[in-house]
Amino acid sequence: MPAAFKDYYTTLGLSKSATEVEIKKSFRKLARKYHPDVAKDKKTAEEKFKEINEANEVLSDPVKRKKYDELGANWQDGGGYRPPPGGRAGAGHRADGTPAQEFHFEGTGFSDFFEQFFGGAGRRNYGFPSGEQEFTADGGAGRARRGADIEGDILVTLEEAMLGTMRPISMQTADPRSGKAETHSFTVRIPAGATDGRRIRVPGKGAEGTGGGVAGDLYLRVRLAAHPDFRPRGADLYYDLDLAPWEAVLGEQVIVPGLSGAIKVRIPPGTASGQQLRVRAQGLPIGKSGDRGDLYVVSNIQIPTEMTDAERELWEKLKVASSFDPRSDSKT
Repeated sequence: MPAAFKDYYTTLGLSKSATEVEIKKSFRKLARKYHPDVAKDKKTAEEKFKEINEANEVLSDPVKRKKYDELGANWQDGGGYRPPPGGRAGAGHRADGTPAQEFHFEGTGFSDFFEQFFGGAGRRNYGFPSGEQEFTADGGAGRARRGADIEGDILVTLEEAMLGTMRPISMQTADPRSGKAETHSFTVRIPAGATDGRRIRVPGKGAEGTGGGVAGDLYLRVRLAAHPDFRPRGADLYYDLDLAPWEAVLGEQVIVPGLSGAIKVRIPPGTASGQQLRVRAQGLPIGKSGDRGDLYVVSNIQIPTEMTDAERELWEKLKVASSFDPRSDSKT
């Protein structure tokens, strides 16, 4: 069966002409609303949160969005899109050209539709290094081959990456030759400090071996879920802090969110827009060392667009009294 089409624009409540700014704004609003840590109905919120993240993963990436928009013509009749042979997530061919097993995952945080067109589920490694092949005692008529490794994607929230977690996964396998289908359920440990792109090995959960060979392994590639507040870069986190002009000029003490709780940050006088303030050891864990990355608070000075007459008068007085010239050679 082809995967059901996902209308990512509807998921984010947007039109197809939405701008990058509108996509970001809608995602942040919905992600805060449905974040499992704050929602009352955690199960429903968790599923909605995954859908929102998947939609944002595609629409916030210009290349993926273009590919997604080009798929639109295939759905005008309301039916499912049928990719060419070998194009389905988890589908492929063996080295001898015969159809290979198909793999579909549940519990990874991504839909079959995403995996077919934008993910990595079912990517196979058909290389069998020397030492992983054996000949039977009859001289080689039944050579055993280790099964292929399978690679998929797994969506991990920053909170899960912060503390580590156990994730139940279901994998459905189907053999096109025999029509045999099986479901395998197992638990995967997401280690604390799992950064974007890290591969988690699940031994023996790859493709079946042939001729009595052992099964390959499953590799799940971590895809950190977009967060409404933080942008991860390795083990470091970045947070955009909106500041009023007077806060940037005079300095201020503010409270910003952190993965381990609220953090008090001092904004020094004369903070420029885009300036990064480093808060040590408030990022993600780094391996098993016990150390953590840093949190970078990025200043974003906001200018008031609406003013009362009294406020405008004060700005006029400041304009007259101030000796600051932003276009002079020496900005002192």
